[in-house]
Amino acid sequence: MTGPDLTVPETGPGIVRELTGDQVAALLAVPDLVRLTPAPGGRWRLRGNQKAGTVRLRTPSGAAVLLRLRPKLPVRDLLFLLSYAPGDPWRPDPVTAAESDELLPAVASLLARTARRTLDAGVLHGYRTVEEDLPLVRGRIRTADQLRRVGLPLPVAVRYDDHTPDIAENRVLLTALRLAARLPDVPAGTRRSLRHLCDHLTGVRPLRAGAPLPRWTPSRLNARYGPVLRLAELVLSARSVQPDGGAPATADGFVLDLPEVFERFLTVALGEVLARRGIRCAGQEAHHRLDEARLVRLRPDLVLYRAGRPVSVVDAKYVLLARPAPSTGHLGQLLGYCTALGLPHGHLVYASGVQEGPTHHIIRRTGITVTAHTLGLARPPAELLAAVADLADRITATASGPVSAPASGS
Repeated sequence: MTGPDLTVPETGPGIVRELTGDQVAALLAVPDLVRLTPAPGGRWRLRGNQKAGTVRLRTPSGAAVLLRLRPKLPVRDLLFLLSYAPGDPWRPDPVTAAESDELLPAVASLLARTARRTLDAGVLHGYRTVEEDLPLVRGRIRTADQLRRVGLPLPVAVRYDDHTPDIAENRVLLTALRLAARLPDVPAGTRRSLRHLCDHLTGVRPLRAGAPLPRWTPSRLNARYGPVLRLAELVLSARSVQPDGGAPATADGFVLDLPEVFERFLTVALGEVLARRGIRCAGQEAHHRLDEARLVRLRPDLVLYRAGRPVSVVDAKYVLLARPAPSTGHLGQLLGYCTALGLPHGHLVYASGVQEGPTHHIIRRTGITVTAHTLGLARPPAELLAAVADLADRITATASGPVSAPASGS
């Protein structure tokens, strides 16, 4: 049984629709996806909540609600933020006109095209350690296991290295291809391409549902897999939603948290520029130096270190800076970070703003300055990266050194 198809823009007044109690229950079960409020005439208003993607929600009666969350950024610009990696010349292909307004079809098509280029050059093989019982000796005998056996000497407990395609890189890729082929809104032609690509990975085991992604180490041997694995991990990590009062649950869809996308891009792109200047960027570290008892935990988006000492702190805000000054909440948050780290200067970086250029805010009785910057995301990649470099220049100019020097991550 199917329910309504709801397309909710990220910004603006949202949409007003008639919904049954069953459908409202499905939307309220995952409260972070949209903001749901009553509207006149017994209807409901749905507004965006900084999410993008497509998800099919199940109602208590077993019906389905298809929810499309449309980002304010053009899909091509959002794909660039998602795919950016330091020192990597690869850039996502342009999206087609049919995909330009919908994120999920664009991501699925990009995954199929990138996987095809990768696998056309051959399936990556690697060595995997196998332990099993065989009727003959292969590799090394597992002596301790073999000596514990009573009776016949066969089978033999052995351990050997197998040259196989069943390695972490291919398991991640296969699982993402299979998942993308099942997602709602993926065009039929893209589904066929994704399933055909799965056939290239014979002998590879998909990951169990809900299992953590296996680790793989970038190297010269798997370098050509880098772009497609970033896309595969994106598809797999965006498959969960957070039900009210419960743990993350696998959803039939693809949902991005846009503040996380902005924060990751800023961390990677800004860190790449600052690394060339001898400054290391650490993201989401926990610090406990705000109060004497060290009971208050702070987790800044980005702490900058030079020679092991914190020299600045940056917080990413995926909101519009609509006034000349940041909100008191944002200023207070940066003030806490600077106080805990012993820093005289901190930075707020907004995804957009009504005015160009940074604004400086000296906090009375503290000697701490908070600078607010805007980084417009709807611009060509080269211009956006140039703006990040300018931002790095402004931050570096204030990173003269801390008043005190707490240890990294303390």
